[in-house]
Amino acid sequence: MQPSGTLADLDILVVEDDDDTRFFITTVLEMDGAKVMAVISAAAAHEILSELQPDVLISDIGLPGEDGYTFISKIRALNPKNGGRVPAIALTAFADSEARIRALEAGFDTHVSKPVAPEELVEIVASLVACCNW
Repeated sequence: MQPSGTLADLDILVVEDDDDTRFFITTVLEMDGAKVMAVISAAAAHEILSELQPDVLISDIGLPGEDGYTFISKIRALNPKNGGRVPAIALTAFADSEARIRALEAGFDTHVSKPVAPEELVEIVASLVACCNW
């Protein structure tokens, strides 16, 4: 992958319980210039969300304890100043159309199936920031 630098200076919160996937996502995003905070659970993400104020949230759906659907629903209930409108990507192995619809209805801005190519991940994040920069 040739870093494009399109993610330079973006703060991204990644919520992923699988070590290898979390490492992959973090590495890809950091190689393109993003500053990444990666956590393993929705509970950990809740603790740092308002403090971090990320530009983008990337979350798995199949998380331990609280799944991604519940997590994003709780995020969307927050005041925008506390992270309630952060652009959010569901990055998940749940790839069927039902899971996509459920993710969007829960509050994610987009749904991406795993595995995802590095260039595609960077492009998706950059596109989301460009169109959802509120």
